[in-house]
Amino acid sequence: MVRSFSMRGVQGAADRAVQHARNWMLETEPGSRIHDVQEDPRFQHRGVDLLWELPSGEVRGIEVKGDRQARRRYWFELVSNVEKDTPGCFLYSSADLLVYVFLAQAQLHALPLKNVREWFLPKAKEYPLKHTTTKTGAIRYTTVGAVVPCHEVADAVPGVLCVSLKRGAGKGAAPTQGVERQEGLEAEALAPTGTGAK
Repeated sequence: MVRSFSMRGVQGAADRAVQHARNWMLETEPGSRIHDVQEDPRFQHRGVDLLWELPSGEVRGIEVKGDRQARRRYWFELVSNVEKDTPGCFLYSSADLLVYVFLAQAQLHALPLKNVREWFLPKAKEYPLKHTTTKTGAIRYTTVGAVVPCHEVADAVPGVLCVSLKRGAGKGAAPTQGVERQEGLEAEALAPTGTGAK
């Protein structure tokens, strides 16, 4: 079954996910600066939503995905627009981290993108694909992603973090400080929303 989303719903979830990501980054590295580059064409084609400037001067690229579904599995975007044959952000993003926010569960997962991609690509055929359609005005487009259990990524890729967020943290409150590795996440994944779905 193909899921349908409106651009308004997608953007609202994406905005909340970005706010959660910003809060987590500022809590993790006090004194760091966050630069929002979602609308900057120089970074859009690189699949980078935020630049995280650490107090040391190091700058990390961050891709943010927000998932509104009640069940948790990653949805790695492989084709962003089937009609235009454009690759998905998971494949082309040059971000250092994929910050994946499960909005219904108030959880933020920080994935080292390059390492996750290197683990996923050789085994991509093992995971089911899901199609979604998004309507923006009169235009509809189809996006394709792979559904991947969170625990499989956490078990295979070092450095995956799961952070429990306070409810309402997406509206400016600070997230909780507890960081833990997530084990045994279950259930069916559906299409996430994200700033890369254009």
